[in-house]
Amino acid sequence: MRNFNNWFKLFTAVTALCFTTISKAQDLGSFSGNFEFSTQFYQEDSLIGAIKPQEGALSNGFLNLLYNRDRVSAGVRYEAYLNPLLGYPPGFKGQGIAYRFASYRGDNYTITAGNFYEQFGSGMILRSYNSPGLGFDNALDGFRLTFQPHPAVNFKLLWGKQRNFFNLGEGIVRGIDADVSVNELLFQDKETSHSLVVGGSFVSKFQADDRSDLILPQNVASYAARAQYTNKGLVVQGEYVYKDNDPSFDNGYVYHHGQGILASASYSAKGFGITYGIKSIDNLSTRSDRDVGGTNLLINYVPALNRQHTYNLAASFYPYAVQPLGEAGHQLELLYSFRRGTPLGGKYGTYLSFNWSEVYALEKNQLVDSLDVGRIGYKSSLMPGNERYFRDYNFELRKKINKEWNFIFNYVNLFYNMEIIQGLEGTEDVFADIFIADVQYKITKRKAIRLEVQHMATQQDQGDWASAILEYTISPKWFFSVFDQYNYGNKEEDLRVHYFIGSVGYIKDAFRITANYGKQRAGIFCVGGICRTVPASSGLSLTVTGTF
Repeated sequence: MRNFNNWFKLFTAVTALCFTTISKAQDLGSFSGNFEFSTQFYQEDSLIGAIKPQEGALSNGFLNLLYNRDRVSAGVRYEAYLNPLLGYPPGFKGQGIAYRFASYRGDNYTITAGNFYEQFGSGMILRSYNSPGLGFDNALDGFRLTFQPHPAVNFKLLWGKQRNFFNLGEGIVRGIDADVSVNELLFQDKETSHSLVVGGSFVSKFQADDRSDLILPQNVASYAARAQYTNKGLVVQGEYVYKDNDPSFDNGYVYHHGQGILASASYSAKGFGITYGIKSIDNLSTRSDRDVGGTNLLINYVPALNRQHTYNLAASFYPYAVQPLGEAGHQLELLYSFRRGTPLGGKYGTYLSFNWSEVYALEKNQLVDSLDVGRIGYKSSLMPGNERYFRDYNFELRKKINKEWNFIFNYVNLFYNMEIIQGLEGTEDVFADIFIADVQYKITKRKAIRLEVQHMATQQDQGDWASAILEYTISPKWFFSVFDQYNYGNKEEDLRVHYFIGSVGYIKDAFRITANYGKQRAGIFCVGGICRTVPASSGLSLTVTGTF
């Protein structure tokens, strides 16, 4: 907290100086921002394992305030967790200025002091971002310079420490990134249908060696090279990352290097699209503090190479969490739209999609020599092994019948290695079939009703589930819904529970308020392969959001 308060004093001084200059110029610039406040009043429910905390009610909230004038911009974000909602990391407990920055834009450069978010390439070497719903924020705190010496060349340089709740992590992160548009650099005056962009990144972290039993590298470097080629509807891109040995809590303090490759090719034409991607990573968990786990102080981000489902049975029961210590996978996606006026397209057209993804363990060989085991741990390549972690193939059909009726149908087939993905030793693999129907009827221009019905069939874990949502909307201000998840296939009859939730919401321009009452089952919440465990809860929740 002390570091943030010191920076806040500096930010206040800079802001005061800006306002003095602005006042003299008789131009006050512009303010904008957004806010969110969430609270829940908990009830105890022993049947589903829901507890009532001592406070009775908990809350999360933040307010972003941004200022812009000509070349100058500045902002602050105030956050309060009093105390944090169940399921959020307890380190968020408290309140204060969690994010503040000041920035100046020159003709071909921008300098930022304070907090900032950044991504190099795909993020496999560096990505800092904020996901409030996930309880994740690894913002950097320091300086960043972006520089464009030529329209075809972009450089980024950064130096800072990472946010660790209301403090800063111990390690220091340094990075440089560059992108070059080859076409724009070599053929400025020629029009071509194709383009080539190449780039590279270097990231280094420093953390003092404070162990007496190990000799730990204090500076650990990572390197990345990438390229993207486009030609009309064709896009081919790839990135390779290499990391020096980085003994850490994640990998058991072995001196094994890390590496990863991510590549894809896609082609699209009118009404048709196809994408195929591959990914393979080994020992690619990079943190500014080698001794922490969970989602704390992550420097890099490994993208998930599978469909990110939105319907609840497919999204919240068995979502895939990326295994940064080693995995290899691929994904194929096909999209096709039947044109309007054709027998299968009808009056409004018909949309079809197919997605197939698989993830396997890496091919690894454990070393048997005790000296090698203590230093290197294992030998590996980026080739997939025989153990499967995850598989998902799914179909989706979207069809508008007329001005009143819309239909969406989904089928999802899942394989889920629960022991590996959730770290639950001794659990059996899950095989699941999920069927989804989403039907909307437009009553009038302002009123609509939507029914969503889902069913998941599985003989493992908790057995079969069914869910349904009935939603009524009075545009543009009101919506009402009732939701139920029913675990009718649980082997224990006492646990065949209905999870009812009733919701009402009001929207006015950029202001929105939503109230929910009911039961929420325990599960896993994931965003892009980063996950957190959500405990069971029961009670009333309220969320207010807005922008200005």
